Amino acid sequence: MQAMLLAAGFGTRLRPYTLVRPKPLFPICNIPLLDILLDRLVDAGCDPIVVNCHYLADQIKEAVEKRPEVILQYEEEVLGTGGGLRKALEHFNDGPVLVMNGDIFHDIDLSHLVTKHSTGNNDVTLALHDYPRFNSVTVHQERVRDFLTRKEAGQKKDNKEILLAFTGIHLVNREIIEQIPAEGFFHIIDLYRELARDGKVGFTRTDGSFWKDMGTPDDYLDLHRQLLSARTPSWQIHESAKIGNNVELQDWGVIGPRAVIGDRAQLARCVIWDSAQVTGSEELVEKIIISGKI
Repeated sequence: MQAMLLAAGFGTRLRPYTLVRPKPLFPICNIPLLDILLDRLVDAGCDPIVVNCHYLADQIKEAVEKRPEVILQYEEEVLGTGGGLRKALEHFNDGPVLVMNGDIFHDIDLSHLVTKHSTGNNDVTLALHDYPRFNSVTVHQERVRDFLTRKEAGQKKDNKEILLAFTGIHLVNREIIEQIPAEGFFHIIDLYRELARDGKVGFTRTDGSFWKDMGTPDDYLDLHRQLLSARTPSWQIHESAKIGNNVELQDWGVIGPRAVIGDRAQLARCVIWDSAQVTGSEELVEKIIISGKI
């Protein structure tokens, strides 16, 4: 199986943190999201994996340079979810390509998507789930019918069609990628909308799997809440972190490599990045603390 991981975006909704680190490299419990997603693709048998980059590209390049399965694709301009895939076509054989957004955390079993695509006679197969915040894809029987805007989804009243959310994971045949313009920005959903209306887009449901969009700082913190609240201990502290005297840690949180927490600091529901510093007696609640200035 061949794959592409989309990692070129600006992550504007996660500013100011994305001013210093691209969203795919945000740590999730001290592991960069990019590594987590690449490991999932490798476990699914994907090789090669094209990773595109544009914004803060040097950081993405450094993150993948020791991964022989990865082909790095630098884009001088942002090409979008379709344009980047079209540019990567030279690296793929005639089989389908597994595509994954680089800003989601999930534990979806990718083998079900692969099986559904291989047996469903689809040009494209999407991984969908019921996630009310993002439900905007209409499906009926075994086919995707349309992609709606948020406003259109809110006004949908046709009971024959179900609304589901796109996980950002899909399988697409090579001949479909070839339909994307060879140059410039292109949004893949524009093509998928046309294909759906012709009955060529199938789907598999991934309800029950864990999935979280990491679009905003609140989403990022909430992801850690979901991952850590059920764990014991609920604070994940890297062995190289330096914790001062009489530090109080409440609820859940993460302290990254080489982070320094001053004496008598009080932290609750925080994510402290690598090499970040918290001064003594500081009280922080629901904060993301990074090293350097933002």
